Amino acid sequence: MLRFLADENFNGHVVLGLLDRAPEIDVVRVQDVGLAGADDPTILEWAAEHGRVVLTHDVNTMNGLAYERVDAGLPMAGVCQVPRWLSAGRAIEDLLIVAECSSEQDWVLQIHYLPL
Repeated sequence: MLRFLADENFNGHVVLGLLDRAPEIDVVRVQDVGLAGADDPTILEWAAEHGRVVLTHDVNTMNGLAYERVDAGLPMAGVCQVPRWLSAGRAIEDLLIVAECSSEQDWVLQIHYLPL
């Protein structure tokens, strides 16, 4: 099952909903791992080191920085872009499918977008 790192401003209702629906899911918030206030390059580096797909709403900077890591030959565990307009319920459903039906290797060097 995929392991996730929720960006600092990621919808907390989605994180709680994931854990409520599937307590076995491995999702942590940047705040939980001592990265509160960290910049996006630091978050992407930590996620790569720990094999965690980054959950984010940040399409403005996170994508570009993720592609920069790839272009530089640096590891990138993956980014899952969840638009802010997507309902929490739909985001939870889609992320549960993603967690169950994909592997870490499916996400390496990739950026994927919800909704499915």
